[in-house]
Order: sequence, then C-alpha cells, then structure tokens
Amino acid sequence: MAHVAQVKIPATYIRGGTSKGVFFRLQDLPERCQVPGEARDKLFMRVIGSPDPYSAHIDGMGGATSSTSKCVILSKSSQPDHDVDYLYGQVSIDKAFVDWSGNCGNLSTAAGAFALHAGLVDPARIPQNGICVVRIWQANIQKTIIAHVPVTDGQVQETGDFELDGVTFPAAEIVLEFLDPSDDGEDGGAMFPTGNLVDDLDVPGIGTFKATMISAGIPTVFVEAEAIGYQGTELREDINGDPAALARFEKIRIAGALRMGLIKTPEEAATRQHTPKIAFVAPPKDYRTSSGKLVRAGDIDLLVRALSMGKLHHAMMGTAAVAIGTAAAIPGTLVNLAAGGGERSAVRFGHPSGSLRVGAEAKRVDGEWTVTKAIMSRSARILMEGWVRVPGDSF
Repeated sequence: MAHVAQVKIPATYIRGGTSKGVFFRLQDLPERCQVPGEARDKLFMRVIGSPDPYSAHIDGMGGATSSTSKCVILSKSSQPDHDVDYLYGQVSIDKAFVDWSGNCGNLSTAAGAFALHAGLVDPARIPQNGICVVRIWQANIQKTIIAHVPVTDGQVQETGDFELDGVTFPAAEIVLEFLDPSDDGEDGGAMFPTGNLVDDLDVPGIGTFKATMISAGIPTVFVEAEAIGYQGTELREDINGDPAALARFEKIRIAGALRMGLIKTPEEAATRQHTPKIAFVAPPKDYRTSSGKLVRAGDIDLLVRALSMGKLHHAMMGTAAVAIGTAAAIPGTLVNLAAGGGERSAVRFGHPSGSLRVGAEAKRVDGEWTVTKAIMSRSARILMEGWVRVPGDSF
C-alpha cells in the first residue's frame, strides 16, 4: 500500500514573551496555504498537532496550552511606512479550529525579531549596533505595533539580562509600542463597546456582575475577583482543575461577548475562542507565584488573573496586558478602581508567575476615551530553525 510522503516547510520555532510559536515566511508556505482558507488552517493544525483528544500535542510542535499552540506568518508589508505584515493564528488544542480573530501580544515581540532574522526588513534600516525600529502591521486587527529590537554586529541580539516573570532565563529586552490599540475595526466599536466604563453584566444561570468591557489590545471582559468568589491570588491549578469553574467563566465570557457585539448568538462563541478574554481583578495583596516567589502587596498596584482559550493563563497574555494598562489609565473602570483609582499612566500588576509593568497614554476626546499607545517590555529567542514536516495529504 502506497503512503503519502511528508513535505518539509521552512520554519522557525521562537519564544516571544511568555508564549512560543512556529513562524513562517509567507513565501515559504505551500502555494495553496499562502492565502487564507481551509488548506492553511489544516496545515497549521497538523504542524501544532491538533485536534488532539489527549490534549498533549505529542504528534506536533504545540505544547498543549494556549501559550504554545500558535502559528505566525510574516511577509514584507503591503502597508506604507511599515516593514512587515504579521498574521497570527491561535490553534485550538482539542478542536479542528484556528482562530484568526485577535493578536498575540507576546508573539508580537518575536515578530519584530523574526522580521530581521528572515530578511524582511530593508538592510538600510538596520544599524550595525543599536536599536532597530521594526514597524509591524498587525493584519488580524489592522493595527500598528512598533518593536524596538536590539542589534549587535548587524544581527538580532537575543541574550541579555532582562528578566521577565514567567520566563525561566534572562534575555535581551525588546520594547513594544502598541499604537492606537483601541478597537475601531470590524467589530465596530469604540474602546468601550457598551458606552459605559462599568456595566451590570447578566449571566444566565450564574448571576449579575459588575464588568468593564474594553476593546484595547484585545477585547477583554474584566470582573471583580471577590464578586465571583476569588481572591485574585489564584494560580493555574486553583482554576484549571475545576471543570465547574471553567464552565462558569465561559458563561461569563459568552455574556460579555454578546454585550460587546462580538457575537450574535451564544453558539457563535465556539468559533471565537480566542476573543474576548475574561479576567478578574483585585486590590493588591501578598501572594506566592507558581515558582514560589513572594510578591508583596506594596510592590504592585493590583492583581489580575486572565483566561485564554478556556484556561487560566500561567502569566499574562501581552494583548490582555495592553487592555489592563489602558483600563487602568481611565478613572472609574474596575481595573482602575482595583489599582486605587485616580489618573495613572502606568501600573504594575501581579499575575500567577510574578508581575508586569505596562504603560498607557489615555485621553478624552469629544467625550470619548481614546488611547494613543500602550508600552511594555518583553524578550524573544529563537529555539530552533530549519524545516517542519507534515504528511503531504494533511492540507
């Protein structure tokens, strides 16, 4: 019996922030996968090893978590005054599904570095030594991201002493600027889709909760930890081992998605797992991280825990950090109130792996809140490069 041979595709496996994913140059993909559609989705699922009923990704490059089930495509930019177009696919672990509805803030860091590694940036714009400003067009959400990538001897500098909670080893710091991160694209809306900084969110079968629903970085539904029975100091095992808790969070997420106008029916949420995010906030208090490190209340402004793809994240999604920084800068949101209220241009929040500082510039224009940019630091490192192999009939 004849069997189809495997095909090999040039690829690079990169850690960006507290995530990692498989990166491709658009021109290296098989021709039928160079355009959106079923073939591309099938290829990415096979690369990652999904759908996997064992939730282990043994037969693929994924790590069986929302942080490690990701693929990225980069190409020379089609937009003026940009260097690269960056397209991100969140691959479902146990379902045959790739979600293209949002960005990954962590892998945005790696996108800037990979743009240089892959020869997609004009050599004239790359210093021999110093910082290369990479202008990224985030194609999923139609936004600009500026990555400040360190360069040594004409190459991306990956090693350094910048420490990022949630990442084991230090690396070189990459500063990211998310320009105009509030949502004015396909989902319509203003930064606050309901028109309110705080809403009463009715969740069928669960109850009614105060919620801040914001589209900045990524659509996010914030609720108060205390209102849903938590402290804000929880770690992954406190949430992810409780199926009833996860089902409750999903109901809150669906209710928020409906109020934000992201979906029209609850059933649509199954095809939009990546967005919106659901997060809960609390005032600062002492806690121990997943590594056992003590985070003191006096060293942070608030506590935030967020879920991604139905599970509590081990640290914090980069795009959710943008939402946190933006909401914290606007007096009256639940995030701002948890941080003590008032005007602020930056916050340091505690997450399951430690803490993170994020800044945002928000202002009110014609009665509407707007944010010009959000800023945070991350790092990126190539883990492996060469070819990824998949069966020739898998896409």
